[in-house]
Amino acid sequence: MPPRGLEPSGVILVDKPAGPTSFDIVAAVRRRTGARTGHAGTLDPFATGLLLLLSGASTRLQPRFVGLDKRYVTEIDLSARTSTGDPEGEVVDEHEPPSAGELGQRLARLEGVVELPIPAASAVKIEGERAYRLHRRGVVVEMPVRAMTVRELQLEDYAGGVCRLDLLVSSGTYVRAIAEALDGHCRTLRRTEIGPFSVEEADPERVLAPDEALARLE
Repeated sequence: MPPRGLEPSGVILVDKPAGPTSFDIVAAVRRRTGARTGHAGTLDPFATGLLLLLSGASTRLQPRFVGLDKRYVTEIDLSARTSTGDPEGEVVDEHEPPSAGELGQRLARLEGVVELPIPAASAVKIEGERAYRLHRRGVVVEMPVRAMTVRELQLEDYAGGVCRLDLLVSSGTYVRAIAEALDGHCRTLRRTEIGPFSVEEADPERVLAPDEALARLE
C-alpha cells in the first residue's frame, strides 16, 4: 500500500469559476481525493478557466509543468484604469477609449518580448512581503519590471471601448499588465490552454496518468 496522500497520482484539469481562489479549488480537490495536491500556476479570483493540478506522488513533477505557455481570452475596458488592473479594484482614471487605429498601434507594440511592470495586486514578493498585501494596506511601492513574451495576439472584437483579445503568452506573463499597458483594465479573463492541455478537457473527477501527461510535453 502506497504512503498516505500519494494516491491518486496524476494530473487533474479543472475549469475554475469566477469567485473562489485557486487555493480554494486545490483544497476542495484535496478534501475529495485525500491526496496531497499542488498546482502549476494560479488564476486570480475574478478569472475563470484552466487550472492544472498535480495529485499525490505527481506533485514532484511540478517543475515540468509550471513553465508552459498559456492561452487566454480577455475583455479589456479601455475607458478606465483600476487600482488592481481588474474589476475588483477601484477606478483610478477614466478617459476616452482609443480609436480602432490607435488601438492597433498599441497592440503592435505589445507583440514579442515586452518589459512591463508587474501589477501591484500580485503575489510577487517585495522585500519579503507579498505585493497584494502591501497594496491592501495602501502601501505604494515601485513594482519591478518583468520581461514577458506575447507569442500571439489577436484582436477578436472592439466595440463600446471594450476590446476582446486572444493571447498566447509565456509563463509568468500578467494579462493585467498588458491591459494596463493598453491604458485599461481586464473586465474578464479566461485561461483556455496551458501548454498542450485545453480547458475543454477539464474534468475534476478524472486523474490523467503521469506518464500520459508527460508524454504530451514531448
